[in-house]
Order: sequence, then structure tokens, then C-alpha cells
Amino acid sequence: MSLSLVVFYFLSVVCLGGAIGVVVARNVVHAALLLLVSLMGVAGLFLLLLAEFLALVQVLIYGGAITIVLLFALMLTRAEEFSNVRDNPQWAVAAVAALSIFGVLGGVILNNKLDTQELAGPSLEELGTELFTNWVVPFEIASLVLLV
Repeated sequence: MSLSLVVFYFLSVVCLGGAIGVVVARNVVHAALLLLVSLMGVAGLFLLLLAEFLALVQVLIYGGAITIVLLFALMLTRAEEFSNVRDNPQWAVAAVAALSIFGVLGGVILNNKLDTQELAGPSLEELGTELFTNWVVPFEIASLVLLV
């Protein structure tokens, strides 16, 4: 077993463990921190795939900005307003639906006959050239929308 496979398995366990922790955590702040763990695992997977830009964006945007905004929103919300909120009684139906979707997606992934060698995308240089020549106006509009 190669080192990259061991790292992949470790990062996948980190991602899945963090995601499961987000769902089952009773404390919302703990859930936000477990979300950060899961997002950092995804950034590690991007690094393993040699997608350094995506890993950096994952760390800066999702790991940093989104998690901090989520924590600020949690801290600024008055907790006494939600003291009468209980668990949803339909959690069993949601669990069955989630397991069904997981089974369908797992079956599709396992029965996939797609050749992944044909899916290689452009290089980072080609992507940058295309983005800042032909797509510069939509890129700037998207940046303004994100700024707002």
C-alpha cells in the first residue's frame, strides 16, 4: 500500500468523522468546529490531488471566512429564544431517506464505467488565461456579487 493511499484513507476518515460529528453534535459551537475539521480534511484531499489552488481556497474561504461568520452568527444569537426547541420527531424518516440516497449514490459510483483519463481538465495556466481574457467581465461581476 502506497503512502498516498494511506494519506487518502486518513483524510477520508477525518472528513467523514467531522461530517458525522456535525450531524450528531448537541452543541452548535462544537458542530461548527467539527465542520472546520471536515473542511480541512477536504483541503488535504485537494492537496493530495495536486490541486493547490483549490486547497488554498478551501482553507481561506470555507475554513476561515465561512466558519468564522457561522461562529459569529451563533454567538450573536440569543440562546434563550431557542430554549423550547426540541429534536424533530421525524428524525427516523430523515435517517431512512439519507440511507436510501447513500445507497443509490453508492450503487451509481460502484457501477460507473466512465474512463477518468478522458476527464483531465486544462492546466492552471490555461485556466488563468481563459479566465482573465474571455471571461473577465463575468468574473468581475461575480466578484462584485460576492463583495456585496
